Amino acid sequence: MKNWLRKHPQVRTIRVAAADLNGQARGKRIPTRFAEKMTGEGTRFPLSVMSLDIWGEDVEDSPLVFESGDADGILRPTERGFLPMPWLEAPTALLPIWMFREDGRPYDGDPRHALARIVERYKARGLTPVCAMELEFFLIDDSGKSLQVPPSPRSGKRRKAAEILSIRALDAFDTFFTDLYDACEAMDIPADTAISEAGLGQFEINLMHCDDALRAADDAWLFKMLVKGLARRHGFAASFMAKPYPEYSGNGLHTHFSVIDKNGENVFSDGGPGGSEVLKQAIAGCLAAMPNSTLLFAPHANSYERLVPDAHAPNQICWAYENRTAAIRVPSGNPNARRIEHRVAGGDVNPYLMLAGILGAALIGIEDGLTPPPPITGNAYALDLPLIPDTWGAAIDAFEKSEIIGRIFSRELIRNLVMTKRQEMHYMAELSPQEMTEIYLDTV
Repeated sequence: MKNWLRKHPQVRTIRVAAADLNGQARGKRIPTRFAEKMTGEGTRFPLSVMSLDIWGEDVEDSPLVFESGDADGILRPTERGFLPMPWLEAPTALLPIWMFREDGRPYDGDPRHALARIVERYKARGLTPVCAMELEFFLIDDSGKSLQVPPSPRSGKRRKAAEILSIRALDAFDTFFTDLYDACEAMDIPADTAISEAGLGQFEINLMHCDDALRAADDAWLFKMLVKGLARRHGFAASFMAKPYPEYSGNGLHTHFSVIDKNGENVFSDGGPGGSEVLKQAIAGCLAAMPNSTLLFAPHANSYERLVPDAHAPNQICWAYENRTAAIRVPSGNPNARRIEHRVAGGDVNPYLMLAGILGAALIGIEDGLTPPPPITGNAYALDLPLIPDTWGAAIDAFEKSEIIGRIFSRELIRNLVMTKRQEMHYMAELSPQEMTEIYLDTV
């Protein structure tokens, strides 16, 4: 880390930031001359900061605040090290951090530690998850009374309709996407294919697969931060909000994953199109946990506007081969690359919690030797199948009371997330749809 700063003498300030339970970056601005102290000793802020609500407010009656004296945690750099922040005017570095207790133990309320514990459980079985994510987002002009697609920097015209896989739509914002890919390269975020999606001004970028689940979640968290910041520098907004427009499909965050053994072999593959028994056990685990883990995939009020029939988002608990109407899809292709695509999550998720929930559920399926129901065929929306919780309150209750969630997350994290979500739900109930959109557009 010292070498990075020496090689970038133009950087005069750094940001140290951790992801809270809502995926918001919480941290400090520090002059570079104090960076060595930060990298050696870490920094401090209250444990309660990891559990703030979406507005950045303390959760009322949280035991982390007045009851405990609002005690501090110690935040230390993750293995990611310094990264440039290309969306800022002045040369600045970002140092991702995560929280520990005074005695050096990981803080259970830190979402990155929650994912790290799941990865360690795989490691104990000689297994390694390999993950990739597809992130959808909208480019939005929010300067007026209503949201609309920004005018093209090339033509000055607004694209009035969605164009799936349109090269014209991508070319209209070529300057933005060129800067975005350059920034991803500078930040070592493995951005791959970009496409125009089904929504008005909607795009998707794939992040390449990675055999380090923590790094994959880091990449998604950093990518969301980068896209939103860079869009503002270009004069418009970018949003991962689950459903900015009622009449268009929402933003998804699809996760692809396989699992390799100590020899680097994909345990989901049996050499044929059907996949191994381990694949089916992992699918069964994901399906078994889905009703109780929906809060991880749909964490906000607006999230549930996306999970409706016939809107390119699954609302039923099922799996299938090569079928995008199912919640769990097994893509076709080379048997050696057999994998699961988990399609439930919206773009508004915390990537650490989402990935911990998916990988934790799959691991339970493997540990318990679970068997999934038969795969569906045809249109899932037209079938009579178990439903994903369709209200925020039902999802919060299911998450809080679930035995399977208790096998994935610590009791402290479950308690903190439920308190945070209930406070958000209470205050969102008092807001108009426009006020709700204003909150979520930039934050999630």
